[in-house]
Amino acid sequence: MAAESRVPRVRMTGKQRREQLLDIGRSLFAERGYEATSIEEIAARANVSKPVVYEHFGGKEGLYAVVVDREMRQLLDTVTGALTSGHPRILLEQAALALLTYIETQTDGFRILVRDSPVTSATGNFSSLIGDIASQVEYILAAKFKAQSYDDPKLATLYSHALVGMVALTGQWWLEARRPKKEEVAAHLVNLAWNGLSNLEKKPRLRGRR
Repeated sequence: MAAESRVPRVRMTGKQRREQLLDIGRSLFAERGYEATSIEEIAARANVSKPVVYEHFGGKEGLYAVVVDREMRQLLDTVTGALTSGHPRILLEQAALALLTYIETQTDGFRILVRDSPVTSATGNFSSLIGDIASQVEYILAAKFKAQSYDDPKLATLYSHALVGMVALTGQWWLEARRPKKEEVAAHLVNLAWNGLSNLEKKPRLRGRR
């Protein structure tokens, strides 16, 4: 009986193998968290030996750190890249909708970012990311405060962190709820941020979207 033909394993370049391990690690970290994910399972899913993972990342912590860094940069770029309007309210809408869109399309990445991990540092966790985004939208509030004769520049910093934090925490809730639609969630967030509790619109809508 003729021996069954085997499909030869395709050899990957170092770059391809690194990307494969990052994709597998990202999926497992999102599904199980850092502690419950092992080097053994990452290697098994990649069909490689454990030393290959160590060779590329030095261990689980190194792999996790790269995954987190990539997600942080992608989310920050997504939010800041969405800020294209000149009107402060529309800019707030764009920032809120961009974060919700990231959660919708990059769910695994967001799950990783909002989880606490022993390897995240003061410059590599969700709190620091919120600070980065807040610094990007701070100028929106600074312009508004200047128009209203608010002289203390610290107010823009305070309010930018408050607003971004509100959107981020709502995003964590919406990650699981997924109701109502992201556009409606963004509209209500901006409604509260822009109008305040005493002047809430009964049926808010995003004014920057037709």
